[in-house]
Amino acid sequence: MKVVIKEKKARSILSKSGISGIDYCINPYTGCSHGCKYCYATFMKRFTGHGEAWGSFVDVKINAPEILQRQIKKAPRGNVMISSVTDPYQAIENQFKITRRCLEVLLPYQFPVNILTKSPLVLRDLDLIKKFKEIEVGITITTDDDKIREMFEPNAPSIETRIHALKELSESGIKTYAFIGPLLPLNPKALAEKIRPYIQSVLIDRMNYVSKTREIYEFRKLKQWLIYDFVDEIIQRLEIGLAGKEVSIC
Repeated sequence: MKVVIKEKKARSILSKSGISGIDYCINPYTGCSHGCKYCYATFMKRFTGHGEAWGSFVDVKINAPEILQRQIKKAPRGNVMISSVTDPYQAIENQFKITRRCLEVLLPYQFPVNILTKSPLVLRDLDLIKKFKEIEVGITITTDDDKIREMFEPNAPSIETRIHALKELSESGIKTYAFIGPLLPLNPKALAEKIRPYIQSVLIDRMNYVSKTREIYEFRKLKQWLIYDFVDEIIQRLEIGLAGKEVSIC
């Protein structure tokens, strides 16, 4: 799918958050080229005038670092999440470096930072990440099977590269977590074994937007993964495989 990239100017970049434990969110981009079929952030189209398919556009908030510099000076200290409705390290970040420049702005203020991404590109910024006194990096890993990943997350990085990113972050002394959300068809034992050595905690969430993905489940004969009790059993098996780690269920 061709992705249309546009440069836009933002009025604000440090937004108050409604997420528990998070005071502010920074979203350097609008839209996301990963094109995940289940993405809740498609609601952003209503506020940005986009009628295109999700995954086919990305707006670059080209002035985000400058706006952040002005806002951060006046903001009470709090936890900052990067990002909540986009991936801060999607492919376009390699060119524009908006996320990196925002980290550079945040660094002198030492606000606690939580980064969440599906991309190993986060490793590029390890030099900055290491300089934060309070920082946590989460990698979203929704399955252990790349064939499943391709069905639901067609343009997102492979599972192997995400696990590699967790490994590199962990071995660099960074606090890490995995976000298994939404939980897609997977082998719970296999996934737990792959991520367990490289994380301190795990957050698990179910498929909450079934209307977006029901056709995929039905066409691929995966309908059991929409049954609450079946998924609950998978979560229990994940918890067993992740014994000793902090596991939270959304």
